[in-house]
Formats: sequence, C-alpha cells, structure tokens
Amino acid sequence: MKTKTLKKDKVNIVTLGCSKNLVDSEVMLTQLRGNKIDATHESKKDDANIVIINTCGFIDNAKQESIDTILRYVDAKHEGLVEKVYVSGCLSQRYRDDLQNEIPDVDAWFGTMELPLLLKKFKADYKKELLGERITTTNQHYAYLKISEGCDRPCSFCAIPLMRGKHVSKPIEQVISEAQSLVKNGTKEILLIAQDSTYYGLDLYKKRNLAELLDRLSDVDGLEWIRLHYAFPTGFPEDVLDIMAAKPNICNYLDIPLQHASDHMLKLMRRGTTREKTEALLEQMRTRVPGIAIRTTLIAGHPKETEADFQEMVDFVKQNKFERLGIFTYSHEENTHSYSFEDDVPEETKQERANAVMEVQEEISMSINEKKIGKTFKVLIDRMESGNFIGRTEHDSPEVDNEVIISSDDSYLRVGDFANIKITEATAFDLYGEPIRN
Repeated sequence: MKTKTLKKDKVNIVTLGCSKNLVDSEVMLTQLRGNKIDATHESKKDDANIVIINTCGFIDNAKQESIDTILRYVDAKHEGLVEKVYVSGCLSQRYRDDLQNEIPDVDAWFGTMELPLLLKKFKADYKKELLGERITTTNQHYAYLKISEGCDRPCSFCAIPLMRGKHVSKPIEQVISEAQSLVKNGTKEILLIAQDSTYYGLDLYKKRNLAELLDRLSDVDGLEWIRLHYAFPTGFPEDVLDIMAAKPNICNYLDIPLQHASDHMLKLMRRGTTREKTEALLEQMRTRVPGIAIRTTLIAGHPKETEADFQEMVDFVKQNKFERLGIFTYSHEENTHSYSFEDDVPEETKQERANAVMEVQEEISMSINEKKIGKTFKVLIDRMESGNFIGRTEHDSPEVDNEVIISSDDSYLRVGDFANIKITEATAFDLYGEPIRN
C-alpha cells in the first residue's frame, strides 16, 4: 500500500535595501532554521516553494525595485514555480493596505517588527534562546551589528520613523553578547549600524552612551575592526572621538550623513544644525582623530533648493574634502513634512546637481588616493575576483567605499585574512597594491 509523502517546505529569503534590512533577514533566517525549517538567503537555485521578500520603502527607486521583485515572484507563483509569496519589511509596513488591494496574490504581508507573526505561518515560535545568535549572509569575516531600532529625529524628508518607529536602543550587554557570538563564528570586523547611532543609549541610560558601548566592544577578544555607521551631526557625543583615537581596533572611520550645507536647506530639512556648527564638528573630528576617514551623504533637489543653495553645497564639498561621499536625488515621500512642499526641482535638474557633486568628489578622491602611493596599509581581504584579491583598508566599508586590488599572479593571500599591502597605483575610487613580504 502506497503512502503519501508530504514534501517539506523550503524557504528562500530575498533582501532588498540597506544593511539594517539585511540584519533583519539574517535574524529571520536564524529563527527559521532554529525551528528546523529549511531556509536559505538569496538562493541561486530555484528550488524553494516559499519566498519571503524583505522589502525597502525608503525612496522611489527602492520602492519600485521592491514592487518589481514582488510582482516577479507572484508571476512565478502563477507559473507553479513557487507555492507561497510572503512580503515583509519597510514597504509592507508603510503601504500594506494599498498593496493588499493592488497585489492580492501575495499570501501574507508583515511589518518590520512582525517576525513572530511570520513564524506562525510555519507553525513555528520565536525562540528567545536564539537572541544574540545570528547566521550571517555576508562573508564570514565581517558582519553588521544593529545597536538600535527606529528614529526620533524630525528630519522633514525622511519616512524611516513611519516604517521603523521610535528609537529603541539594545542594552550594552546584548550588543556585547552578539559581538562575542559573531567573533566565535569567525567574524573579524563588525560594522555598527542604526537609524541614528549617536542617539544610542538615551532611552535606556538617560544619556548618549555610544562611547561606553564602543569602549566595551573594543575589549571583545578576537574583534580586530569596529566600524561606526550612521552618526547624526546634531548632538554628536564627542567623547566617541576620544575612544576612537585611543582604541586601535576601532577604525578611524565615521559615516555621518550631513544631507546639505546651506543653512536655508538645513532649516527646511529640520536638521537642527547650521553649516558653521557642522564645520566646527568636522574640524573636531579631524583634530581629535588624526587620519580619520569621514563618509557623508547629501541630498540634491529637496523642495525650494535654489541654485545658490546648491552652489553652497558644492563649495562645502570642495572645502571639506570628504574621504568618501555619496549623493541621492530627493524623493517626494508621502506623510513626511517635506511632502507639504511642492516638489519644485525638476528630476533632470536633481540628477544634474547630483552628477556635478560627484564630479567634484571624484577629483577630491583622486587627490587623496594619489597620496597613498608608496604607503603600506593593513588590508582585510574580502574576496577573489577575476584573478585578483579584493580587500579594504580601515578607511573603507564594504560595497560603498574604495577597494584595494592585488594581483594573484605572484601573491597568495587568504580571503578573511589581514595583509600588509603597499600601494603602487591609484584611481579615483580604487587602489592597487602588492603584499609586503616579511
């Protein structure tokens, strides 16, 4: 007598958007596997019968990519290639009601904080004993570590509080425990992320406590690099700079999105600062942490940005010579304060302004990189690609910053190891080098 065999579910998680979303997907993956569910992340095989799409809802391009991805998997469902499509993350949090009506073939929608509800779809429980444990999907030697969730800032253009809620810090002990777990599994570099890392601790400890967190993290055995992302300039806790300067395993690197330089635009954007205060802070950073690499991001084309405002931003970039810089074009987001303004800068003008800033930055970056020729840097080897080893200095974060390219023809290096590399050539956004033989 034949018996019916029930096919076990296989789940593929697809992540869109930022590193904070990636951490959420890694937690999801850990919980699914902890419940004995066969789950993968960004599987190269088309053998999963359930797909979870962790979406981004930050700006127009990201939203469109999320929608296109959802529709692609809904089509796969119609073709019988997958059985169920679940959607989670920021886009789902922000537009769930509209999306349910427009894409009814999605089996379920979940917000940014609804992992326990998603797990119930698999008859699984959220396992608190896995708190602090995480299966990473990046190269094993580096990992993102989220120190808080949400944001209390009133920035006029930003929809993140609508999707992520109010600021909630992780207790220091929990962050340390997670870092120790990551290091035990081979992580050498931890990238600290948050919507606003400089607000860390205000809710738990009634003070900005980022410096103490960094100090405690720097004592974790085996943690060779700690990298700080997404600082906010207003109210920046300057004791962080002293810890950064004193601790050799805290990278001399800071990601601090400034968004603009014109006082007129900073006021419209509700940034709570001025160009003068911003430049005083940048001077403090460079004085107290010699050799620091500062990464910033800017926005071109916010409502009411005049040509004079834009030229002031260009002047600001030229004057302050940021080691790393990116720029977005403004996205008109519903339910933000800026949405009450007319989106009066044409898309073509926004793009032209962004391109002009990046042309200035390319010259700055080229000048900075040329000065590195002949110098030796500690480099973390990320991967092997097209006959070359690809690595990063302490001044570079994965995916967004410069890389160091080393030919493998006469060098043997191991991915995940550090190597001393002498720089032999430079382009605007990459360095070329060779290992120093002991």
